[in-house]
Amino acid sequence: MADDNDALRQLREALALSPDNVPLRLLLAGRLIQDGQLAEAESEYRSALAQEPDNRDIKTGLALSFFLQKRDSEALVVIEDLLAGGDVPARALIVYARLLERQGDMAEAAEVYYRALAMDAEVRDAGLQTRLEPHRRETPPSLRDEPEDDEEADEAMPAPVEFEGGGPAIPLERSDISFEDVGGMEALKEEIRIKIIYPLKHREMFEAYGKKAGGGILMYGPPGCGKTYMARATAGEVDASFLVIGIHDVLDMWIGQSERNLHAVFEQARNNRPCVLFFDEVDALGASRTDMRKSGARQLINQFLSEMDGVGESNEGVLVLAATNAPWHLDPAFRRPGRFDNIIFVPPPDEEARASILRLLLRDKPAKDIDFGLIAKKTAGFSGADLKAIVETAVDAKLQEAMRKGVPTPLETRDLRAAAKRRTPTTGEWFNAARNYALYANQAGIYDDILAYLNIKS
Repeated sequence: MADDNDALRQLREALALSPDNVPLRLLLAGRLIQDGQLAEAESEYRSALAQEPDNRDIKTGLALSFFLQKRDSEALVVIEDLLAGGDVPARALIVYARLLERQGDMAEAAEVYYRALAMDAEVRDAGLQTRLEPHRRETPPSLRDEPEDDEEADEAMPAPVEFEGGGPAIPLERSDISFEDVGGMEALKEEIRIKIIYPLKHREMFEAYGKKAGGGILMYGPPGCGKTYMARATAGEVDASFLVIGIHDVLDMWIGQSERNLHAVFEQARNNRPCVLFFDEVDALGASRTDMRKSGARQLINQFLSEMDGVGESNEGVLVLAATNAPWHLDPAFRRPGRFDNIIFVPPPDEEARASILRLLLRDKPAKDIDFGLIAKKTAGFSGADLKAIVETAVDAKLQEAMRKGVPTPLETRDLRAAAKRRTPTTGEWFNAARNYALYANQAGIYDDILAYLNIKS
């Protein structure tokens, strides 16, 4: 133990003299792992990652430190980032196999373990191998049989299938709300104006610069923050047809039918332009192809990409909006130009927006002298859905009071304050997961807005 302490002391002293020496910091982190000082090891890996954010060995060590601390979700975020980047270190696959084993997915863990072993025999883990051997398939399929990058994936994408009818009949709507009915979210409104509204209302000016109306905007953020409501308001703002597409409208158990359904949805939008085509929970339809085992599921993604590209069809006047709570699960190919090339973070409403939302929620209800600013201050982090729940709670309490007294009275500030005290914001769990992706899987800076919102320096 004394020798171990001396070695750690010497490594720390050397690193103090050479703080930018990443190999030395990795050596220290590795010794700390061996010594069971996991939190300190994690800190060293984080420091090293700040210096070399693309270093796979650092990420592997960080994932291991998370795993050993039983922080599996954070470990999985780092491993998924490595898998998405290709050329995964064998040691990272061992960590992944151990994660899968802990989750009870023994067959998958065995596949991953033996792939790692084939890459580098020195990563053999005798105990893990003994536990996984009974679950080994004779010829384990490759962990990743997809093209290595988006360019290759697009080149390998087959031509879209020609369909003749047979798709779903989605009710065509006309939205009765506009941006005036949306509290706050001014940055998002302006982004949509530039991408969608102005090209439609000032077509000649945009065409003079070679710009057409169309394209896609992906909205992401915690649930209940108004993504769907904003899509509906966009359709009302431009007086366009509105199609809301859920996963149940597309996914089908029969081979080829899901692609047929998706094609029919886009055809319906093209036949009713201008049309806002809104995909809710789009990650369920556009999950990363590297996460998919079945070729049928990957074919659906390829069909989706073809439809967005307008292969064989014109998408001018088809305005594609999509919402997701998990953008990290969306296939990267969706983010290329002409597809969802505008990715917008929709955070919980700020204080001013919360006050606006509360005014909208109460405009058709009996209320008296409401201090909206005060309630807004007391509800930091609350989503629009959370605020609606507060109003509903206050209304229920007021109804009970009216039934007892026999006389209805208007809602007051104290009613809303009492209701707010009974609830907590539902966005916390989402931010816990999002923070990990923003810190460890953010090479392109896609999630910088999350870090800014959380006041975290990348």
